[in-house]
Amino acid sequence: MQIVTSGATLYLVGDFDVRSTGVVRDAIYSSFAGSDSVVVDLSGVEVVDVTALRVLAMATRHATRRGAHLTLRGCGPSVRRMLHISRLIRAVEVERERAIA
Repeated sequence: MQIVTSGATLYLVGDFDVRSTGVVRDAIYSSFAGSDSVVVDLSGVEVVDVTALRVLAMATRHATRRGAHLTLRGCGPSVRRMLHISRLIRAVEVERERAIA
């Protein structure tokens, strides 16, 4: 898992699974130290597991309690499918995709 930070946006690239949850969690929480609104871009993630999605749900909960905001961006079909299957879609905010004209 590679994490590229640009301001308050984290770009995740690679497999987001149980092996990378600690690094991603630490990066998200570090981003909240400098901003109240963090975006996690998952457009570079093709494989995700439920443990990884739970990290995002817990980070969302943490942000809400602090009065901050976490948004997921660029969720591909496999990520969206896992969010729905795990029912964690209810616990996170997914940015709406723009319609292509």
